[in-house]
Parts: sequence; C-alpha cells; structure tokens
Amino acid sequence: MSTRKLSRQQRWRVEKVQAERNARASRRDENDRGKLEAGEYGPEQPGRVIAHFGRTLDIEANDGSVHRCHRRANLDSLVTGDRVSWREANDGTGVVVARGERDSTLERPDHRGQLKPVAANIDRILIVFAAEPVPHPNLIDRYLIAAETTEIQPALVLNKVDLLPPHGGELRELLARYQGLGYEVINATVREDGGLEELRQNLAERTSVFVGQSGVGKSSLINALLPDEELKVGALSEDTRKGTHTTTTAKLYHFPAGGDLIDSPGIREFGLMHLDERQVAEGFIEFRPHLGHCRFRDCRHVHEPGCAILKAVEQGEISATRFDSFRRIIASLST
Repeated sequence: MSTRKLSRQQRWRVEKVQAERNARASRRDENDRGKLEAGEYGPEQPGRVIAHFGRTLDIEANDGSVHRCHRRANLDSLVTGDRVSWREANDGTGVVVARGERDSTLERPDHRGQLKPVAANIDRILIVFAAEPVPHPNLIDRYLIAAETTEIQPALVLNKVDLLPPHGGELRELLARYQGLGYEVINATVREDGGLEELRQNLAERTSVFVGQSGVGKSSLINALLPDEELKVGALSEDTRKGTHTTTTAKLYHFPAGGDLIDSPGIREFGLMHLDERQVAEGFIEFRPHLGHCRFRDCRHVHEPGCAILKAVEQGEISATRFDSFRRIIASLST
C-alpha cells in the first residue's frame, strides 16, 4: 500500500503536533513524580484495562472497583484486556505504571496500513454474522485469516437464526462448508427462548472478542446476555441494509457465570494489507497440507504448472469457492 508524500509544510505541522504532545506528556510525568514524592499515590497494585480512550483508561482493580486512570508517557499503547500495574490517587483516580506481558494480541491495520492493537489477552475470536445484512463468504474468510495469523481460536456465530427459512437455505450450505473445515458454528437469536444458551456455554470461562460487520447484532447479543449494560443498538439502514456503527471503543464485560467479552468497534471490512501472500495462504487451513509441495518454491498458486494447491482444487480437496476467495484476497493486497 503506497503512502502519500507529505509537503514540507505538512511535515512541519505533523512534527509540531507531535512535539506538543510530547511536551504535555513530559509535564504530566513531572506532575506524577511530584505526586509520588508527596505520597499522593498509593502502592502499585494489579489491574486490568476494561476500556480505553486514548491516554485515558478505565482500570478494574482486584476488588472489582473501576478507576479512571492515565498511563505514564514512557509506556507503550495500552488496549482493552491488558493486565497492568497501577497506583491509586487520593481522589480515586490513578496512573498506570507498567503493562504485563500479553498472552495474545488482536491487531488490525489502520488507514495507513500500519498494525494497531485493539484488544489483548484473548482466548477466542467470535465472528458474528447474520441473515441480514447478507454475509459475504469473502468477508468471513478475511476474519478467519486474521484470526489464524494471530493464533487466536476462531468460531462463527450465526445470529438472527429465526430469520432463516425452515431448511436454512444457502446460508446453511455455506456454514456446512466451514464446519467441514473444522470451524465451530454457534447459533444465536434474541427472539426465541433458549436462543442464546449455546452462545452462553461458549463464552463461559474464556475471554472472547466479538468481531463482524455492523448490523449483525453484536450489541443486541450483549444487551440480551448482559441486560444491565444497556448498549446502544444501531438499526439497519432501510436503503443499504447495512448497519450503523454503535460501539466507539473496545470495552470488556464480565458474565455472572464466568468469562469475559471484549466488544470491539464495528467494522465492515477487515484489512489484510499487512500480510504477504504466504501468510494469506497459511490462513486458509485446508491449504496447509499442500503448501511447500509445489514444483516452484515461489509459486503464487494462480496458474503456475505443478501447483499443489491448484491440483487439490481440481481433485476437490479444496473448494473452488474458497480458492476463488483466496485469489480475490491476494489481488486486493496489491491495490
């Protein structure tokens, strides 16, 4: 992905803004040191980031209390789910002084193609989709590739199952292909009694994250699972049948029976421009037994002779639909 070249004046403005930010951070650090010396901060204690707003964070202490904190300037960016060490001020606020090691990190590229962490210490990625808006297999594949490259276990959540025809139709056929690959499919609906039981069981004793198109019902599911949270729910646009964004920051929620859920901002596409062709190919789990067996080491699996992937498609070991999705994703990396 090419980057736009900045003019001299634009570079000056960027440098000026950055310098001002650094100056503010230095003043805040000086203020923190003064408060520490004056005994205005208590001892270090463990906590977890349950929401973040730039440099401002909501930290949950071990006793369950939540404190609005900021992070020291010398710390790397923190995200929801991070385990931290923090100190409490006399007024109940605090400062984060250290970040614990992450077990896993969910990242996505920003508009410049640079990876940006959005959540940490996740056990499972739940890819939510529904009968409306109509799910696109290529988009589901993108989410699965993103999950596979982060080594976080994915599962597919089919929401609004009450809207499906009696025999499931084409959507059930699509899901059957993913189940055949070994991916778990979880059914959910907020409109029927017991429609969330399967989802509840999968959320217990884990830290999960919901991802998926806007409008698939992520917030509605959380409202039903945690009615006290009262999340805003965005209606589908009557013209486009696409959802409106309702979540503005990643937030962590606790389930009474155990388990946590991180709700991330709704996104309609999951950019993969940070991956190369090899990483995308490895993200298709059915490709893996055939990778490394092509005639040419630099095979791109498009039309090269002796390609093991193409042979597997011809023999029905890899579905033509998934292979077409792979080629579309590869083509998008160079645009």
